[in-house]
Amino acid sequence: MIKVRVPATSANMGPGFDSLGIALNLYNEFEFREIDKGLKFNGIPKEFCNENNIIYQAMNYCFKKARYIFKGIEITVLKQDIPISRGLGSSSSCIVAGLVGANEIIGKKFSEDELLQMAVELEGHPDNVAPALFGGMVVAIMENDKTVYNKIEIEEQIKFITIIPNFRLSTEEARKVLPNQISREDAIYNIGRSALIISCFLTKKYDLIKSACNDALHQNYRKELIPHFDNVYDKSYELGALGCYLSGAGPTMMAIIDIGVKSFSNELKKYLASKEIKWGVLELNVDNIGAVVIEGDCK
Repeated sequence: MIKVRVPATSANMGPGFDSLGIALNLYNEFEFREIDKGLKFNGIPKEFCNENNIIYQAMNYCFKKARYIFKGIEITVLKQDIPISRGLGSSSSCIVAGLVGANEIIGKKFSEDELLQMAVELEGHPDNVAPALFGGMVVAIMENDKTVYNKIEIEEQIKFITIIPNFRLSTEEARKVLPNQISREDAIYNIGRSALIISCFLTKKYDLIKSACNDALHQNYRKELIPHFDNVYDKSYELGALGCYLSGAGPTMMAIIDIGVKSFSNELKKYLASKEIKWGVLELNVDNIGAVVIEGDCK
């Protein structure tokens, strides 16, 4: 029996489209067991209990890479705290968990870097799977079909206020609204801010995050799919946010605040209630560990 915990992730962080992401302390937990025959699922909706299940697909991908022949697999979702299709890396958590679980079954044949490469091959881009696997803030790019990455550990001086709408938004739908081409001006705009936001976290100059997390490639297009986006965005800054951005493809919004700010979440909840905006608000910290195999019972 193998138990794996994987953190939620927030990708892009404003300007870092498909290349920047951070892990947060909200988790999905899974259990894997090799059985005598067949494919068995627990804690998963019936329509996903088949060979197309993303967790199983990841496990099978790893097994094939290792040329490992298995008789059967039992997959259990013990806890699913990461909301589905909200821009918090739910599908990436399943991919990473399946790969880590399979790798444990075969005796840790693959390194973490090799698991990352497999995860990117399955997911298509590294911005969520890299922090889900390694924790912290991860910058990851593709170079000659290989993933090149660098992890930055984040000190607990800031919190991430996760503002979760009460509806789903698929990545596929959110990508459809993006332009096929961008201007040189927009490219320069994002290059500078991507560099700046990384430097903000490295040097702890969090007062610069407001300018750094602005974006010209995806956020202005995707916000049209999210009612109340502008109002909540503006209110976050009014309440003292250091930065605010669309998490991944959305619809979740992320506000970065100083750890010393105590009233932000309550005031934001009051505002949402006053406008009858039925969104959830969570205070999260950075997870610097990433995916782990848990000994004993999951907590």
